[in-house]
Amino acid sequence: MIETGPDLTLTIALIAGSGVAAQWLAWRLRWPSIVLMMGAGLILGPIWAVVAGSPLVHPSAAFGDYLRPMIALAVAVILFEGGITLNFRELRDASGPVRRMVFLGFPLGWAGAVLALHYVAGLAWDLSAMIGALLTTTGPTVVLPLLRQAKLPSRIASVLKWEGIVNDPIGALSAVLVFEAIRQTALGQDWVQAGMALVFGAVIGAALGFGFGAGLSRAFRRGWVPEPMKAPLVLAAVLVCFSVADALANETGLVAVTLFGLVVANSRLASIEEMRRFKEGIASILVASVFVVLAADLAPSDLLALNGWHLAFVAVFILLVRPVTVALATWGSGLNLKETAFVGIVGPRGVVAAAAAGHLAASLIEVGREDAAILAPLVFVTIFISVFGCGFAVAPLARLLGLSQSGPERLLLVGANPWSLGLADALKKAEIPVTIADTSWRRLRAARLAGHEVHYGEVLSEAADWQLEVARFSALLAASPNDAYNALVCIEYGPELGRSRVFQLSGFDGPADAEKVEDDPRAIAYTARGRTLIRRGRGYDGLARDWWQGWRFRNTKLSETYPLEAYMADVGDSPDLVIARLPNGAFHLLGTGREPPTQPGTILIRFAAPGTESESSAPDQSS
Repeated sequence: MIETGPDLTLTIALIAGSGVAAQWLAWRLRWPSIVLMMGAGLILGPIWAVVAGSPLVHPSAAFGDYLRPMIALAVAVILFEGGITLNFRELRDASGPVRRMVFLGFPLGWAGAVLALHYVAGLAWDLSAMIGALLTTTGPTVVLPLLRQAKLPSRIASVLKWEGIVNDPIGALSAVLVFEAIRQTALGQDWVQAGMALVFGAVIGAALGFGFGAGLSRAFRRGWVPEPMKAPLVLAAVLVCFSVADALANETGLVAVTLFGLVVANSRLASIEEMRRFKEGIASILVASVFVVLAADLAPSDLLALNGWHLAFVAVFILLVRPVTVALATWGSGLNLKETAFVGIVGPRGVVAAAAAGHLAASLIEVGREDAAILAPLVFVTIFISVFGCGFAVAPLARLLGLSQSGPERLLLVGANPWSLGLADALKKAEIPVTIADTSWRRLRAARLAGHEVHYGEVLSEAADWQLEVARFSALLAASPNDAYNALVCIEYGPELGRSRVFQLSGFDGPADAEKVEDDPRAIAYTARGRTLIRRGRGYDGLARDWWQGWRFRNTKLSETYPLEAYMADVGDSPDLVIARLPNGAFHLLGTGREPPTQPGTILIRFAAPGTESESSAPDQSS
C-alpha cells in the first residue's frame, strides 16, 4: 500500500500540468509536441536529480506498485486510439506507394531494424525483433503536424500519413507477439510450450478484441446505447477488454485492444467520428502523462548506460535503414527520386513506440531479462533524435528538394455560387490562394474557367480526407445557401483547422436586431456553428440579393499615407469587411469583434454597393 499525501498530489499535478503545457507550447511554437513532452519529463526527473540531488518527480517512488498497471491502462487506450484510425476501405482506395509502404515497407524496415539493433547496438536477437517492430513504425500523431508545417504535395503527404496510420497498430501487434514469445521463454518454457502459449495468447486476444468490437458495434447499430453514453462506454469497454485479456493470458491485453479498435473502425458506425474525437481527447492527456512519467522515471544512470554503439545504431537506423527501406519498397511505384529521398529521410517515431517500449521492457525485467533495461532509454533517444531532426528539418528539406508548396496561406471556400465566385476573384487579385469545393460540376464551371483550383465532391465524405489534404489549408469559409450545411461543415473541420479558423455566413438577414434573432433557441446554437463572417444579420440571402443588384468586392491596400483610420472614415460605420491579407501572405477573415490589421501593405477586401467611390483617394488600390 502506498502512502498518499501532498507529495503524491503534487506529483500528479506536475505530471498532468507539464504534459499539457508541453503540448500547448508545442502548438504555439509549431514544434513537435513529443520532443517537449519528453523534455518536460527529463527536466522533472533525471536533470533535476543531477542539479538538485533528487528528482522533482519520481513516479516509481510516488506510485509504487500502482505505476505499472496505470501505465498499462494508458497504453491500452493509446493503442485502441491508434487502431480506431485504421479503416481498411480507405487503404483499399489509397495510392500504389501507400500500399507498398504498408505491405513491403514494414517487413523490410523491420528486418533492417533488427539487423542494426543486433550488429550495431549489440542487443540479443529476440530483443532486437521486439524493439525493431516498434521502431519501424512512424507515429501519425507526430507526422500529421509535420505535414501541415511543410506544405507538401498530396502524393507525398498521403504516403507519410497512411504509412503512420496503418503501420502503427501493425507494429504494436508484432512487437507484442514477439514480447510474449520472449516472456514465455524467460519463464523457462521450451520452444514448443512457448509457441503454444503464444498461440493461445494470440487467440485469446484476437477473440476478445473481435468480440468486444463486434458486440459494441451491434449495440450501437441497434440503438441499445444512448448517444451521450457511447464515448464513455467505449472507454470503459477498452479498460475491461484489456483487463480481461490480461487476466486470461498474461500480456495479451494490448493485442485485444488494438484489434478492438480495428473492428470498431471498420464497422461503419454512424457515430464513429464522435468516438474518435472523444478518444483523441482522452488519448492526448494520456500521451502527455505517459511521456512525462516514462522520461521522469529514467535515472541518470539509465541514460549514462547508453554508449557509443547505441548512438551509432540511431545514426544507422535513421540515415541508412529508413532510406534504403523506402527506396526498395517504392521502387517503380511512381515516386521520383526527390520524393523517395524526402520520404526516406522523414520518418519520426512516435507515441506507441515510446509507451509500449517502456511497458514491455519493465515486464521483461520482472521475468529476469535484465538486458531489457537498456530498451527504454535506447528507444527514447531514437524517438527524440528522429522527431527533433524531422521536426526542424522537414520544411527546409522540402524547400531544398523543391517539394514544398511554398506561397501564402490557402483558403477552402465551400459552396460555388455567384457571391462566393466573386469573392474568389477578389482573393485571386489579392494573391490569396483559394480552393472552391462543391458537389455540382456545373456550379464549378465558372470557377474552372476563371482559373481557380476546384474540388468536385462532398467535403463531408471519407474520400475528402485524402483528396483535399486539409493540411494545405489554413482556414475554411462555408458559403453555401444552406445555413445548416454550413454549420455541419464547420463542425467537421473545426477540430482539424481549429475552431477559430472555420467561418460561415450569418444564418439570418436583418437589421440591428439580428443578434436577438440569432439568439432564438429555435435557431442553430452558436456552439454548433462556425464563426460568423462579416457580421450577424448578413446572411446568404441578403448577400445574394445585393450581388444581383450590382454590389461587388473591392480590394484596397493600406499604406503609410492611407492608414486604417482613413480607410474606415471613407467606408462608413458598417462596411462589409470580409478578409484582410497581411504583407507576409497571411490572411484573417473578419467579422464582429475581429478588428482589421493596421500594418501598411495590408489589403482589405469588402463587399460594396455599386457606385461606391469613397475609397478613390487610396494611393494603392487593386481593382
